[in-house]
Amino acid sequence: MNEDLKVNLSGLPRDYLDAGAAENVSAAVSSQVPVVEPEPELVVNPWDIVLCTSGTLISCENAIVVLIIFHNPSLRAPMFLLIGSLALADLLAGIGLIINFVFAYMLQSEATKLVTIGLIVASFSASVCSLLAITVDRYLSLYYALTYHSERTVTFTYVMLIMLWGTSICLGLLPIMGWNCLRDESTCSVVRPLTKNNAAILSVSFLFMFALMLQLYIQICKIVMRHAHQIALQHHFLATSHYVTTRKGVSTLAIILGTFAACWMPFTLYSLIADYTYPSIYTYATLLPATYNSIINPVIYAFRNQEIQKALCLICCGCIPSSLSQRARSPSDV
Repeated sequence: MNEDLKVNLSGLPRDYLDAGAAENVSAAVSSQVPVVEPEPELVVNPWDIVLCTSGTLISCENAIVVLIIFHNPSLRAPMFLLIGSLALADLLAGIGLIINFVFAYMLQSEATKLVTIGLIVASFSASVCSLLAITVDRYLSLYYALTYHSERTVTFTYVMLIMLWGTSICLGLLPIMGWNCLRDESTCSVVRPLTKNNAAILSVSFLFMFALMLQLYIQICKIVMRHAHQIALQHHFLATSHYVTTRKGVSTLAIILGTFAACWMPFTLYSLIADYTYPSIYTYATLLPATYNSIINPVIYAFRNQEIQKALCLICCGCIPSSLSQRARSPSDV
């Protein structure tokens, strides 16, 4: 009887106590056995795939331009140096987009984020600055047509290249040198880890360069129209030729400037008004067209050029088509 009192002091039935003891034992055993949780599946953002694909296309396309200019000694004029600078900047931008995808899903760390964003900022900055330098070179080639082919022009071109690449590299080093939002997320822009102030400076700089390019292309358009008018008067076919040549030149300039604005303006304006709290889909939707500008640049500036077309034909088929060798440059080829 004393044994029964000692075991059943709680007043619960014996079979309930036995069941409870069994549950406690199983719980103690399970707490000692490590629980292996399944590893989370790697989910890839479709927008990142599109950006990586865009980067691959940018890299392949601009690598062709860089190789053509580098391996052809005749393509050393200031114009080709600037086109080569544009192609090199876009090539690095494409590589940066590919590296960003690889690091984002395979090697995640603060250092890789800073290096990647630094490369992308520097390369896209150099691309935009190269476009401005090409615009300046085209204006000088028309405004100072008699003295354009001189040593002074070559020196000025090298000065522009040094300045634009030096500025772009400095902009790319800012996140790496500490101007980032990794320690304070509230200061992040739409592109992490760039700060809101950093993105604002880049956006304002772009708007300034776009305004300068617009002004230069307006002046170029006036010069082209004046030259076409003079040529038409000399050949006595003002009514038809002057209209066709002028319209072609204006259309070319409109395509160049319109494409540049359409690609970069959405992301520029969005970076000014938005921050890290905005949905990321808006960032992707505005950033993707900006990358398309680096895809279109070789078509507008390189593959339309007669000398580059000849070099490309020599590489591909070992001959120059008669249509290229006999083609004359007109005032509308700007």
